[in-house]
Amino acid sequence: MSAHPYDHGHTVAGWTGCGIAVAGTALLGAGVCTVSGPLLAAGAAVDVLALLVTWALHLAGWGKPSGPRPREEWSWRVRDSGARAGHAECLGCRWAGRRGGTAEVPAPVTVTAPVTAPGERAAEADAVGAGG
Repeated sequence: MSAHPYDHGHTVAGWTGCGIAVAGTALLGAGVCTVSGPLLAAGAAVDVLALLVTWALHLAGWGKPSGPRPREEWSWRVRDSGARAGHAECLGCRWAGRRGGTAEVPAPVTVTAPVTAPGERAAEADAVGAGG
């Protein structure tokens, strides 16, 4: 159980992306301190990699939708069941072509009663009531 009463979005995508981004930012900082172009380029590349890895994990269901989640989904080990269809207000899902809730849903099947004459309905009801 969580020690805090709020959903802070602890997800596999978030933790992995953050870890990679910290490494990239450390490289950028080292590049600034040493005035090294290759370190700056490597740090920027690692930060772009962090963005792409986080996005891929989010699309695979290891992220979370915007806003609060139900309490039973707060654990970072829980996959997001709505990721395949996309999240309604998620820019990353829209970039991936997932429109969030606009996935095609089959049309409901409507069942219509057979058309019978009024006298036939009454006769059927009498037969059912008398015989069984």
